Amino acid sequence: MAENIKAKRHDELGLSDEKVLEMYRTMLLARKIDERMWLLNRAGKIPFVISCQGQEAAQVGASFALDREKDYVLPYYRDMGVVLTFGMTAKDLMLSAFAKAEDPNSGGRQMPGHFGQKKNRIVTGSSPVTTQVPHAVGIALAGRMDGQDLVTFVTFGEGSSNQGDFHEGANFAGVHKLPVIFMCENNKYAISVPIEKQLACKNVSDRAIGYGMPGYTVDGNDPLEVYKVVKEAVERGRRGEGPTLIETISYRLTAHSSDDDDRAYRSREEVEEAKKKDPVYTFGLYLKETGLLTDELEKQITDDIMQIVNEATDYAEKAPYAEPESALKHVYAE
Repeated sequence: MAENIKAKRHDELGLSDEKVLEMYRTMLLARKIDERMWLLNRAGKIPFVISCQGQEAAQVGASFALDREKDYVLPYYRDMGVVLTFGMTAKDLMLSAFAKAEDPNSGGRQMPGHFGQKKNRIVTGSSPVTTQVPHAVGIALAGRMDGQDLVTFVTFGEGSSNQGDFHEGANFAGVHKLPVIFMCENNKYAISVPIEKQLACKNVSDRAIGYGMPGYTVDGNDPLEVYKVVKEAVERGRRGEGPTLIETISYRLTAHSSDDDDRAYRSREEVEEAKKKDPVYTFGLYLKETGLLTDELEKQITDDIMQIVNEATDYAEKAPYAEPESALKHVYAE
């Protein structure tokens, strides 16, 4: 009986078997690219990594609920799962990590995680956290003024939900009933500050009522649950019913970045306990229980992904750096 219930979960959401396997592939690709970047960093080949590990389910589940042909995404720096879903490639991400001239985000000018790709409606992020939130609100307003049927999707960490940019953006979107989905990826830590020292309320989603929008807190380790709530938010936005605040609860499985030592503020036992809910593992388990993922298929998917990651690494490592003079481009009018 349990298997029958599980087997129907993605069917009830209107997701085909092929689609949920594609979600799993995207989550696993994000994880394997991320793991490779840590190895390259520790080998002294790339200077910086800011990780998505532990948050792939929320990122991919949400992105699959959007329309990649007309919606805009404004990701924050961990959102590898979002940008892969919207059309970035492993090669694009590796070129960024190596800061090569072909990096589609910035031509090697920016740190990794500053995603931006016009052709795929991935809006460039800035270095200060949370500036993407008012940008998402502005694009939603512009879309309405232009008569376009678009929704904007913006992500940020729970630490960012304390920034003025979040509150200003949420207030404006609520007042004007704009089609914005605010998704807070709550991974429990704003660098070293735990959630209980960041919020006086229980959930980030409790703030939604102040801005006249619904707020939901969901399991960020379950891509199907995230897909469901984002899909509903997309439909609300398209109907002209305004924005939604969604909080996905997960756990950051790595240090904040390659420059951070997380042993200073959390125990190894806590991290090991969190790994039992690793979304890549638990979603794989769900797919096995429903009969979609066999051991053979799992091996084939993993082998295919590792080939993609290896080829992307080799390409990016050999690719040329930007010419020094190019640092002066896009600064003043040519």
